[in-house]
Amino acid sequence: MEKMLVCILLLPLFIIVCADEFSESESFFSFMRAIDPQNVLNMSNLGFSLHPCLLEISGIIRCNSDASNIVDISLQNMNLSGIINADSLCRLQNLESVNLAENRIRGNIPDSVVHCTRLVYLNLSSNQLSGRVPKTLTKLRYLRTFDISNNDFSEDSRLSERNSKSEGFKLRKLMQDPSESSPPDNNESGRSKSKWYTDWKKLAPILGGVGLLSLALFFIGKKAPKLNEGKEKMETLGDSLAETQKQELSEDVKMKKRSDSELVFFVEEHERFTLEDLLQATADLRNESFCSSLYKVILKNNMHYAVKRLKNLQVSSGEFGETLRQLSYLKHPNILPLVGYRSTSEEKLLIYKYQSNGSLLFLLKEYMQGKKEFPWKLRLSIAAGIARGLGFIYQNMEGRKIIPHGNLKLSNILLNDKNEPLISEHGLSKFLDPNTSFFFASHGYTAPENSLTEKSDVFSFGVILLELLTGKSIEINSIDLPRWVTSMVREEWTGEVFDKGVRETEYQWAFPVLNIALLCVSRVPKNRPTMEEVLERIDKVMQEYEHVQMLQDEHGSTCCNNGSHEVICSLHKIIPETWDSPGSNY
Repeated sequence: MEKMLVCILLLPLFIIVCADEFSESESFFSFMRAIDPQNVLNMSNLGFSLHPCLLEISGIIRCNSDASNIVDISLQNMNLSGIINADSLCRLQNLESVNLAENRIRGNIPDSVVHCTRLVYLNLSSNQLSGRVPKTLTKLRYLRTFDISNNDFSEDSRLSERNSKSEGFKLRKLMQDPSESSPPDNNESGRSKSKWYTDWKKLAPILGGVGLLSLALFFIGKKAPKLNEGKEKMETLGDSLAETQKQELSEDVKMKKRSDSELVFFVEEHERFTLEDLLQATADLRNESFCSSLYKVILKNNMHYAVKRLKNLQVSSGEFGETLRQLSYLKHPNILPLVGYRSTSEEKLLIYKYQSNGSLLFLLKEYMQGKKEFPWKLRLSIAAGIARGLGFIYQNMEGRKIIPHGNLKLSNILLNDKNEPLISEHGLSKFLDPNTSFFFASHGYTAPENSLTEKSDVFSFGVILLELLTGKSIEINSIDLPRWVTSMVREEWTGEVFDKGVRETEYQWAFPVLNIALLCVSRVPKNRPTMEEVLERIDKVMQEYEHVQMLQDEHGSTCCNNGSHEVICSLHKIIPETWDSPGSNY
């Protein structure tokens, strides 16, 4: 009888859970149908019988730890042409981040976006949105990053657009008062859920509450004597441990405060600064993801730094500090030097010198848009510089531990004032939580074996070489570049692989570099060269190119590689027959 009573009383709670799951699934797919009416992402056939977190929608959504709620939607550069259905979007009660940048989304920003109460990050830049920017956005108390640039909003909305990108803010706000920029807890979110529920869904919690209260009173009446006895024992035990726990807690707090107040530097004394200097600095947010944020920081003495803020790393402070100490030994012209760091239990800060020329990805994007030149000489020089930096990382030096890079891509290659490449983000991949690492890594650069090794970094470097040769970017075009290039070569369309700027200038030098790149992106690790071998080959091409350029400058003659056909033939020898044919997508 008692079991039957329990089942009856808990039935309303079961209804609530099912209703929540169905509502979240229905809301997500309703939003996707509106934002992607052409079904570019092939989601219309998924329906909403299963929760989206149970489906494999890698790279588009991220769910919380128990896979029950969507917390992030990332649809950047997906060729979407629909409208924003904020009513459905905001029914995702735990949603914290939405990125719809670089699409063709039209219409306006609905006023109902105000119901996305937990939203921290909203990027709608580079679309075709128009009308007025809703004033209700100011009511989103947790919204920290809001970008609506490069749209067609009305004149009076442009002030809002400028205001959405503040000139700077204090790091103190982020480092000492995280509650200002963090979403509310689940209890606060739960209080707002009833806003969209139908009447019967409103009634279910009431029934469940009454049932649980009745059940609780029933058992309390039977168990009261035993509960009182247990309470007395707990009070006695608590008295005996209270003083010891209080003393231990006090020591822990003291240790934590001492740890949190320290900045560790790897530079000379005159280049160092205090934590207070950093807290008082002006900081512009340049990039943000779930686990990291990148700031341009300007100290009061006008020194510029890049500060990377990492959250939720699966590493102890001791291991983190020791790894950074090992990385600080890598002094090389093509590796971005680490200035210092700060490590706490909640977050880690990495400090670098700021590079005003931006990344190699930015340069390639500007070139693709016709805003900058990207001559062959600069491409070859950058490729050689990256190879030298990687070669130095993998040099066998006594007493030095080799730490693979693990996340090589265009956006992690910075350019100094002389347009020389600087490898950044070295060694951070080893700290990532396997459950969230896909937010850091770009899968188009990742070797098939997906491991932290030299051969995996060689694969990533090969992809970068292909980007320099083709003028295409994996981070922009979302293309499987190794497959496309190898298919083109096998079908004897090799000349069409190269970017127009390469074909019209230094055509003959591109072939040996392509040969190197294809060796690097071999699917079998043992077939890839080592970084030392890659560096030797690139240096040889660089030396021959510079020698020919010198002869041309001295004699005004034009040199040409008459062996180009032989080089093309050699390309086919390193492409196995198992490679796929050219896909229609490319």
